[in-house]
Amino acid sequence: MSNKLLVRRAAVLGAGVMGAQIAAHLTNAGVDTVLFDLAAKEGPVDGVVLKAIANLGKLSPAPLASKALAEAIAPANYDTGLEALKGCDLIIEAIAERMDWKQDLYRKIAPFVADQAVLASNTSGLGINKLAEVLPEQLRHRFCGVHFFNPPRYMHLAELIPARSTDPAVLEGLETFLTTQLGKGVVYAKDTPNFIGNRIGVFSILATAHHTGEFKLGFDEVDAVTGPLIGRPKSATYRTSDVVGLDTMAHVIKTMADTLPDDPWHAYFKSPKWLEALIAKGALGQKTGAGIFRKVGKDIAVLDLEKQDYRPADRAAAPEVVEILKIKNPAEKFAKLRESQHPQAQFLWAVFRDLFHYSAYHLADIADTARDVDLAIRWGYGWSLGPFETWQAAGWKQVAQWIADDIVAGKAMSSAPLPNWVFDGRDGVHTAEGSYSPAKNAKLPRSSLDVYKRQRFPDPLLGEAFPQGETVFENDGVRLWTDGDDIGVVSFKTKMNTVSDAVLDGLQEAIGIAERKFRGLVLWQHKEPFSAGADLSGALGALQVGKLAEFEAMVANFQATSQRIKYSLVPVVAAVRGLALGGGCEFQMHSARTVAHLESYIGLVEAGVGLLPAGGGLKELAVRASQAAGPGGDVFAELKKTFETVAMAKVSASALEAKELGLLRAGDKVAFNAFETLYIARQEALALAESGYRPPLPARRIQVAGDVGIATFRMLLVNMLEGRFISPYDYEIATRIATVLCGGEIDRGSLVDEEWLLKLERKHFVELAQQPKTQARIEHMLKTGKPLRN
Repeated sequence: MSNKLLVRRAAVLGAGVMGAQIAAHLTNAGVDTVLFDLAAKEGPVDGVVLKAIANLGKLSPAPLASKALAEAIAPANYDTGLEALKGCDLIIEAIAERMDWKQDLYRKIAPFVADQAVLASNTSGLGINKLAEVLPEQLRHRFCGVHFFNPPRYMHLAELIPARSTDPAVLEGLETFLTTQLGKGVVYAKDTPNFIGNRIGVFSILATAHHTGEFKLGFDEVDAVTGPLIGRPKSATYRTSDVVGLDTMAHVIKTMADTLPDDPWHAYFKSPKWLEALIAKGALGQKTGAGIFRKVGKDIAVLDLEKQDYRPADRAAAPEVVEILKIKNPAEKFAKLRESQHPQAQFLWAVFRDLFHYSAYHLADIADTARDVDLAIRWGYGWSLGPFETWQAAGWKQVAQWIADDIVAGKAMSSAPLPNWVFDGRDGVHTAEGSYSPAKNAKLPRSSLDVYKRQRFPDPLLGEAFPQGETVFENDGVRLWTDGDDIGVVSFKTKMNTVSDAVLDGLQEAIGIAERKFRGLVLWQHKEPFSAGADLSGALGALQVGKLAEFEAMVANFQATSQRIKYSLVPVVAAVRGLALGGGCEFQMHSARTVAHLESYIGLVEAGVGLLPAGGGLKELAVRASQAAGPGGDVFAELKKTFETVAMAKVSASALEAKELGLLRAGDKVAFNAFETLYIARQEALALAESGYRPPLPARRIQVAGDVGIATFRMLLVNMLEGRFISPYDYEIATRIATVLCGGEIDRGSLVDEEWLLKLERKHFVELAQQPKTQARIEHMLKTGKPLRN
């Protein structure tokens, strides 16, 4: 049997929040999906599912990458729809966390499951072997647990939990499917309660709650020190609990209490009194409008346990603690935290100490290696470093000694000893050869499964380094490198990968080298974003000292770079992930093809800073409109589709939406795994080269909408101005955008060339840049990161 899982059609059982979102993400990935739930008591028989599908459009962040995809999900129910299961190759069960309900459902569906189909339970902590007991013999080897994290579109982690009877080939097929098709990071977990992510993650929350009380800190204060200051998401600890739902938190804690009676930390597996009180009141967090935090008008209030009431959430991290957390050297940082007398610092040391203690004590029973724990926590909880990485970075031996001292002194939450392997002379658990496995007492390398050959740079663990390729050319802005496969890769070196003069010159140089030495060129960045656009501070500097000629030259150079990308003799493929704004968007518009990660947020946002796109973006939209309309066709109708996108500085919320906004082309590829974008872009470049690539012929006869088009756009804008949707200055910027898109004040249907449109872009861009209101917008954006509506 090959370990390839062929999924023509999938089914999701259970249309609750999680099931519906898993169905949505399968649909994002182009998988034909049937969503099941109970038959409705009244109205249409599939009413429960239809309601769940309708609700997908209201959830934020959006589970669907395009609203239009909702119609693609097929509704079904367990009474009349089970026949549909026969055509499904993958069935994911996501009903409520009750063993008896899940087992009853398995008995009911078993006769309808096809011989090749894989059945997986998206349980967050029930026993997989126990679930498997009710399955017929011939289905058991095709059953396992697959635990997606919420929200499933955005969270990278998928835990794969084999039952004793699961066929390894089935697991490999599913792992490959999850990785490439759904874009997940797969971690294998053992069949223990709450698996890896929630076992360690929820323990960390429980330890945080315990020490919040011990050190008498406010919930807002704890969130201030357990967020970005220690490399964790902005929602930190308590805000995250509100988002997840306090009832869900209590449920997971109860699961730990019920299923882990022998855990040395068992005494702490209970919901704090304040949590039970909030739940009893129906204050379950974000979904009910109040939990640990609540909004009061525009302000945020937080529960104060002493007052038994909400107070303004205004307690921050203490300046001295912030200073300690800013220390770059982790060993020094931890030493300072441990010796500081400030309650916030003591709290942080205590939380880390108990997390390290718990993770080391349980590593052998919950995971194969320390890598699985660190990646599960990073991918499932959004931490920048997992617990073992954090410990290792801070100095393994010293921290281990401190933990041992605290255990002896009775300061740790549990008196359980650290395992012996912690003290066997090691400096950590991650090395270049692999990560430590207590069961095998060896360092195990990463998986050698074929699918991982598609990841040139996987998400690196502490101590892991991947060869950087051979440098072919480098300047202050870019580095051109290759792996010796006839494809050059060019990466930016600027902050946020913004476009500076050095980037422009470097790109032109790199394309010249690629034409001589390579068969294709890929534009790819080591980290998000793809590019935040032009270097605004540099541009503003030149303007404010009145260097207009220098500023004009930079704009012309930007356009020349875009044109160099478009007319390169070898295909230039842009590999986009994260933000691609302004000039970053324009570069991918001029490439031969774009490979965009699903989570690409693409936009021509110049209007937000009082400018218009002038790196060839408006020219390119005018060219595309003329091509789409055809000779003598209605160019204005084509322009109307993209005008609003640019004038309102819209940014796509996914790569699929970028296609709908006209910022990606129909033939551009959407990649689901961020770590595969480079591989896919290289394959695209090679395929284009193999098929005899030539750049497009210069567009010399571009039909424009002219003066009539400008006048029609003006009418639309006047209505928006009178309705107060835009400010008078927005009106001026948008009018200039319309003027460039329509080819200027010339007759409708006139034919122009690219140079004509580029000149118009430059003229209006330079004129806008000299306006005080535009300069105020740029300054405001640089200072606050937010647009100014002046």
